[in-house]
Amino acid sequence: MDKSSFNRRNFLKLGAAATAGFISTSGKMPADISRVNSEKDAVIYRQLGNTGIKLPVVSFGVMRADNPNILKAAFNLGFKHFDTAHGYQEGRNEEMCGAFFQDKPRDSFVIATKVKPERDASSDDFLKMVDLSLERLRMDYVDILYLHAVDDEAYLHSPAFIEALKKAKESGKVKHVGFSTHRNMANLINAAVDKGFYEVILTTYNFRYAGDNELNAALKKAHEAGIGIVGMKNMAGGWLDEEKTKPVNCKAALKFALSKPYVHTCIPGIVSFEMLMENWSVASDVTLSPSEESDLELARNEQGMFCSGCNSCVGQCPRNLPVSDLMRSYMYNYAYAYPAKARETVLSLNISDDPCSGCVECTVHCKAGFDVKAKITNIARIRNVPGEFLV
Repeated sequence: MDKSSFNRRNFLKLGAAATAGFISTSGKMPADISRVNSEKDAVIYRQLGNTGIKLPVVSFGVMRADNPNILKAAFNLGFKHFDTAHGYQEGRNEEMCGAFFQDKPRDSFVIATKVKPERDASSDDFLKMVDLSLERLRMDYVDILYLHAVDDEAYLHSPAFIEALKKAKESGKVKHVGFSTHRNMANLINAAVDKGFYEVILTTYNFRYAGDNELNAALKKAHEAGIGIVGMKNMAGGWLDEEKTKPVNCKAALKFALSKPYVHTCIPGIVSFEMLMENWSVASDVTLSPSEESDLELARNEQGMFCSGCNSCVGQCPRNLPVSDLMRSYMYNYAYAYPAKARETVLSLNISDDPCSGCVECTVHCKAGFDVKAKITNIARIRNVPGEFLV
């Protein structure tokens, strides 16, 4: 799978695919593409909990996409569910989705977006963000609205946010409500099941959680309770080293997540035609081959660059640095090759460009074995890079 950012070659290739007959506007496709829609390789659909929504197991994470041609190619190929967020590309991501879908039948796609209000935001503040997202999307409603990046129960169950979500749903601006989470996932999923309010959960899930009995049990519990489960960060960073000489078998990684019946669909990020086609091929076959199993086992034995968000580092730093957030920023930059997101995350943390200066020996011990001080030193400097130079 092409891990690079969207380059000229991919732009031309994807443009041809979407507009010049490679994938025609009539939906007819040549044999090498339409193969995945044949009777033999029928796309696998799953119910998204009790929402009444039925989706292909492979959906589209739009976060980094910046060209509508890739949406066109995906839509014509058979993708149905597209995931964006209020903050992606400072709103341009929602605007791109809105421009593309404005002339499409509203029942031909499922759109999800996410909002992340400040902790002290009011219900009205929350709803203003929702209204702005709808304006950008040029839609009267979204199918799924997530409270974004939840990491503790106080945020998850904020009375102001619950009130806003209820109002948004009652007004018809939102069909189903959910939350997304990158850390403390098992606890939050269990808490959501117990409260019975949220209908969909978007959670990090990949092969590195194969032995996480707590998370897998929570996902099964949510599935059995009728909550829709959407998986993200399925490739665990996509690379195992900064030099990008050790790629993760991304097709196998996506299959791993979807081989669990309690994961209803996944939203891998897609920025190239190669990614689009490789991910979509999994929509008709989630069975891991022996060689794919072996590839993932080898990857598990590598330290890699994926931060699981286990939070075992919390409280270890004498300077109270947000280690987990910084490790996530490092992952965005060096694994996902997404420096703009890494910089955005670092800037939100209000730290200096050399926060470890003066510390002779790092006292933070990472379960994954990361050299925490080295990674923090590397990533903190990104705050000094002008944003216009990053994508």
